[in-house]
Amino acid sequence: MANAIQTSTLITNEVIRIAHNNSAFLGRMATDHDEKWKGKYAPGSTVKVRKPVQFTVRSGATANIQDITDSTVDLTIQPEIGIDFAVSNFELATAVRNDGSVDKAFKERYLKPAGLRIAAELDYRIAQSIKNQIPWLVGTPGTPPANVGDILNAQVPLDNMAAPRDGMRFAALSPTANASVLSGLATLFNPQSVLSDQYKGGVLQTSLGLDFVMSQNVPSHTVGALGGTPLVNGASQGIINSGSTDNPYSATTSLVTNGWTAAVAVRLKAGDVITLAGVNAVNPETKVDLGVLQQFVVTADASSDGSGNLTAVISPAIIAGGAFQNVTARPASGAAITVKTGTASTAYTQNIIWHRDAIQFASPEQEVPGGMDMAYQTSLADAGGISLRFVRGFDITNNRFISRFDLLYGVSVVKPEWTARRTN
Repeated sequence: MANAIQTSTLITNEVIRIAHNNSAFLGRMATDHDEKWKGKYAPGSTVKVRKPVQFTVRSGATANIQDITDSTVDLTIQPEIGIDFAVSNFELATAVRNDGSVDKAFKERYLKPAGLRIAAELDYRIAQSIKNQIPWLVGTPGTPPANVGDILNAQVPLDNMAAPRDGMRFAALSPTANASVLSGLATLFNPQSVLSDQYKGGVLQTSLGLDFVMSQNVPSHTVGALGGTPLVNGASQGIINSGSTDNPYSATTSLVTNGWTAAVAVRLKAGDVITLAGVNAVNPETKVDLGVLQQFVVTADASSDGSGNLTAVISPAIIAGGAFQNVTARPASGAAITVKTGTASTAYTQNIIWHRDAIQFASPEQEVPGGMDMAYQTSLADAGGISLRFVRGFDITNNRFISRFDLLYGVSVVKPEWTARRTN
């Protein structure tokens, strides 16, 4: 058999590259997380990821000293995912060619399917996780994007929230949305080389400020049961002035409402998007009214009681003043609530638009066990920050060698204002 270290190294690196090259999200999320993530972290470990500091601006010569308020978002390591299989000594012995490359037959039979399956599973789990953290919803539920206007409008929330146009904006589209948009944009504004690639591959390339990727793993969202005429129940909900000792930064608001149809489970589902009458979004820097209603995403399922009352946890928090101000005013009691996500109890595909720095991804290293036939772990800088461990050991019970790939990951939306959903 080829050198065990060389074999395990090449196998692990090859699977990482395959996974990265076939993922909609790997390499398109921020991975410049705290160095402490390079330690050993078990599933369930949580680290606070800092959000950028925000300030208010002074008018005049007199200093107005403000405290630095650090706001954080939890990034929690999820249960490990992996692939396990049995491979014979003969097949493993031929995995590495004399020139140090991976044998093509071995790659096609074992490594490529493993890499593709890891990529698909990561994409699915990442998309499901971040979907319920994205407050901005654009387009008409049930109508896929189809033209230049749809793509430009999908980016308006990012533009309003000052997300940079620096080549780091991405869009993950379902196959249906990809086909619809590709047809609409096929001959518009693109260099000949891009048009050629789109024609041959059938997948959108870079257009209109977005790098597109087609994914079968973009999430679906089923709207809650809804019902009734929901209203805000009680004035002064939210924070009047963020950043002070009495009113520190908060990521969510528990919004007390009424007017729902009584006693029905899951009126609002996690991922539903709502607006509140009279509560507009503001420019994140100048705090000037943007003239559009702020959208809020429901972060947990909420049900109505026997009187039609319901308390919904929403994000972002309602913040009407200070450095973290995001709305023009707190809602009035009796303000109308509008659900933007679509028809009650109906499922819609959620295409996702985001800036790289909006989503934080971490994949901590794992302990490499001793006493194994092979054991290796690697993290490739050019593979989206993923860490993968390969271990091969003898199964004494069944008289065979077992090979396994394992990885840990965590993902969190640290700047939800730089993300949006565009439904099919």
